[in-house]
Amino acid sequence: MEILNINAWKRKQHYNHFKSLNDPYFGVTIPFDVTKAYQFAKHNNVSFFGKYLHDCMQAINAVDELKLRVVDEDVVKYDTINASATLMRSDNTFGFSYIEFSNDLNEFLAHINAEKDRIETTGALFPLRNDLECIHCSALPWFNFSGHKEPVSGQFESVPKLAFSKMVKNDSNSLSMNVSIQVNHALVDGYHVGLFSEKFQHYLNK
Repeated sequence: MEILNINAWKRKQHYNHFKSLNDPYFGVTIPFDVTKAYQFAKHNNVSFFGKYLHDCMQAINAVDELKLRVVDEDVVKYDTINASATLMRSDNTFGFSYIEFSNDLNEFLAHINAEKDRIETTGALFPLRNDLECIHCSALPWFNFSGHKEPVSGQFESVPKLAFSKMVKNDSNSLSMNVSIQVNHALVDGYHVGLFSEKFQHYLNK
């Protein structure tokens, strides 16, 4: 973890302005082509959710601004960002997971499965680990949304929030999925969300 000195930080005025707002988050919904990612998952008999979440986390970890958090009035940059995803149980209730990131897809999938088993068997709502070194994300595969809003605590937050829609087939037989991303504007600008979008699509295509 690296602590950034706000007084020497080139974004000081930007940071101070948006931190003073009651809700400093802004959000957009972006369509992604998931054709190759879905084909990869089917061909290799792995979870499509696990595949695209891994691609997403690779993109998150490639953009420094998405690794920034506010801790006790300091801006810090974490080395690695993990995934805190909402996972559903067999009885249609859910629990919050904490999935440690790995560049290795199979290791990341193993982390997902371990959290699925924990949530299914314990009935716990919150994960064993709960910190700011993550993103908050949810999969909503039952419908295709064009807009999305996450619940907020009312207190100052700095963790990015993402949601993944239902996958749909287009007229060209390609597959697409809308992804909502909401970020704290004190730390992240539209340019950085654009970088994330480019990198996410890059990894989805691999």
